[in-house]
Amino acid sequence: MHPGLFSWEGACSGLLTALLVGSAAQAATPCIAPAADAGFPPVTLLQVAQGLRDPVHIAVAPADRGRLYVVEQAGQVRIIERGQILAEPFLDIRGQVESGGEKGLLSIVFHPRYRDNGQFFVNYTARDATGLHTRISRWRRATVDRADPQSETVLLHINQPYSNHKGGQLAFGPDGYLYIGMGDGGAANDPQGHAQNPGSLLGKLLRIDVDHTDGTQTYAVPPDNPFVSRNGYRPEIWALGLRNPWRFSFDAHSGALWLADVGQDRVEEIDIIRKGGNYGWNVMEGDICTPAVNPHCDSSGFEPPIFTYRHPEGFSVTGGFVYRGTAIPGLCGAYLYADYVSKRLWALHARDGRVVTQAELLRLSHAVSSFGQDENRELYLADHRAGKILKIMPSP
Repeated sequence: MHPGLFSWEGACSGLLTALLVGSAAQAATPCIAPAADAGFPPVTLLQVAQGLRDPVHIAVAPADRGRLYVVEQAGQVRIIERGQILAEPFLDIRGQVESGGEKGLLSIVFHPRYRDNGQFFVNYTARDATGLHTRISRWRRATVDRADPQSETVLLHINQPYSNHKGGQLAFGPDGYLYIGMGDGGAANDPQGHAQNPGSLLGKLLRIDVDHTDGTQTYAVPPDNPFVSRNGYRPEIWALGLRNPWRFSFDAHSGALWLADVGQDRVEEIDIIRKGGNYGWNVMEGDICTPAVNPHCDSSGFEPPIFTYRHPEGFSVTGGFVYRGTAIPGLCGAYLYADYVSKRLWALHARDGRVVTQAELLRLSHAVSSFGQDENRELYLADHRAGKILKIMPSP
């Protein structure tokens, strides 16, 4: 733990409000990165809020400055405004969410035109007569502080064979399309072969158009998706060969899509996702052949990770963001990520698809379930076990 953490966590409310709100008159502009092989500055954490229950995702709504939306795994979305958690949840669907372990309400994302259309989207697990499944659904706000509880439209209903590896991330890309991270559906070694099955939506990154419909579908498939005309492939697939993509994000400057894929027995991996790429699972675990599947595999045709680390350095990677804020200039252009189990926070710089600098930033006491990025492109962490939200700050 960095020695500055405790003093910053106890910072006064006036300072916290100023740090969270920022300058309402100035839009955030991505920072200018230093040399990729430069070192990283010291950082610390500022506690923004506590008292949450199992937070798993942090989001912001376009044109809604000074607010963070935090997803609680059991099925609520809470609003943090100027350091205070609003008493009433923005969304409460606990009655229809099956939660526990790796199941639950896993993310929220707001439409790029949320100010005008009031639309947002969530990813959660539920159970009905068909069994356990993932729902990707669209909702609308009723007021600035509350969602309309009757507004749900289910876009995707994806059957889940086991209770783990749900992925769960939603994000809009710079192209305006919705990207959906789906795990392989669970159990060890992907026993049903979903990740390499082009006819399955599990073990994939999906890309859909939520502003149009196609026949009876409540969404459309973008015509430039890589497998639209490929026989046997689901056209929603953008990339495949994923195990449990636990958080991905787009670089606000370059648009590159960074994704962290949780490993099985030996390797945690970070990928830069490319259109139509196959990232190897379950043939590959990170940069090695999956021992229990085929220890002498053929790795040709698979996209290699940009970075891996081995157990026991960590056991469950949590993907973050490329830092594009202005509060910590020395971090500009660095990708930040953490490990839920070993409680470590790292950064890396990449150039031309190759990591040139990587270092540990902090040893934590926090089980980091998610990162978040506010409208000024400053970064936050969610502590799943302690129910806290913390902001990454320059060390005093």
